[in-house]
Amino acid sequence: MEDFSSFQAEISQQFKNLSLLEQAFTHSSYVNEHRKTDREDNERLEFLGDAVLELGVSQYLYKEFPNKPEGELTKLRASIVCEASLVKFANDLNFQELILLGKGEEMTGGRNRPALLADVFEAFIGALYLDKGFNQVVHFLENYVYPKIKEGAFSHAMDYKSQLQEFIQRDRNSRIEYEIVEERGPAHSREFVAHVRIQSEDAGIGIGRTKKEAEQKAAQQALINQGAL
Repeated sequence: MEDFSSFQAEISQQFKNLSLLEQAFTHSSYVNEHRKTDREDNERLEFLGDAVLELGVSQYLYKEFPNKPEGELTKLRASIVCEASLVKFANDLNFQELILLGKGEEMTGGRNRPALLADVFEAFIGALYLDKGFNQVVHFLENYVYPKIKEGAFSHAMDYKSQLQEFIQRDRNSRIEYEIVEERGPAHSREFVAHVRIQSEDAGIGIGRTKKEAEQKAAQQALINQGAL
């Protein structure tokens, strides 16, 4: 369990049952090559963690966006718990360094395989739930997942421009204009800065990797400034 001591310190979680933590990072290929041991793979924990993670994200979105309809909440949740997002969460915490793999899986690049990393993240959530309970899962999500939602990392799943249009027209028939005011960075890592104006007055600013993302983030900022988010 020595490998996991620094990891637990980093995430401020000390497991009571360390075998649960080890199981979360144990791939079936490792178990198949170590049949004489009592090790279990992480597949059952992954099943549980999938449901726990969905509940934790659903609860947060329900509270954070009281005016958002069910369809938009569902779409946003799907973008947060999808494979690509889970891989990002796992990579941010260097999960790939802790995974126990069989030699064959290791040689074929399994340690960095997206589906495998996503499964490990869900398995970890399942292990944390069994060991510490749902409140500690929420505490973990508050540190590593919820802030990314607040920062707009999943804004591509939310049409803030449409929300702003609806909000403004509900109260007054004002004109909304978007303008890309700056492009910066090298071609392979371009950033765009967008301004949104309501009746020619600055209402929000957004920065994104594409013009559309920058405009969405500008609209999101305008909604926050207007007290609509």
